[in-house]
Amino acid sequence: MKQTYFLSDLHLGASYIADPRAHERMVVEFLLSIKQTASQIFLLGDVLDYWYEYRTVVPRGHVRFFGALAELADAGVRIVWLTGNHDIWLFDYLRDEIGITVVDGAVTTTIDGQNFYLAHGDAVGDIPRGFQIIRTIFRNRFCQTLFSAIHPRWTVPFAHRWSSHSRSTGAEEKPFDKQNDSFIRFAEQYNRLNPDKHVDYFIFGHRHILVDEEVKSAGARVVILGDWIKKFTYARFADGILTVEKLKEKHRQ
Repeated sequence: MKQTYFLSDLHLGASYIADPRAHERMVVEFLLSIKQTASQIFLLGDVLDYWYEYRTVVPRGHVRFFGALAELADAGVRIVWLTGNHDIWLFDYLRDEIGITVVDGAVTTTIDGQNFYLAHGDAVGDIPRGFQIIRTIFRNRFCQTLFSAIHPRWTVPFAHRWSSHSRSTGAEEKPFDKQNDSFIRFAEQYNRLNPDKHVDYFIFGHRHILVDEEVKSAGARVVILGDWIKKFTYARFADGILTVEKLKEKHRQ
């Protein structure tokens, strides 16, 4: 039976990864290993550590990864890429060239009779005021146009320095506290306010922690996917069962 996979926070191309080529190769080998079993793959954001799509120029890097996505798409695997806060400027290039679906926001979908709510997570729950402002600026078309006018020799190093600073401060890896967690509260509120659209599984990325919790008050399960920097974790849905799995040691960089 065909299966659905969920991955997030690969951060391909990050300057703090010791061997970016090995990291990319690890991801590519995993993707190709599921080519025969996958019916669809959901990439829940921060797949690339930084990406900006120019109208007529393609940024360098990630060639093998994009090739693997193309091979999967050509084989009939549906690929849905939900943008995160690092790959926010993903527009139409990969959509048109590879044939994937790019979504800026959340996705609700039904798989084998089970309802899923999928999101990167940076816009869910308690969002710091400063981060809200940054998200608004980054999504503003005029600001995007201004940014694209700056030569990449300046913008790319700046973006990677920003990313490295975020990782060094541990801003995305706050400990999980089920009683007060914003994703848990979101799931509870969502199902309370949408009884006719009850969600069975809420799946997020963003926070680089691995969580798999049954939330009785929401009548749902909340999963935070971890990352592919330290944890190498993902989720798989097959035969009506969702499992959270870890890449085998021999396949890691």
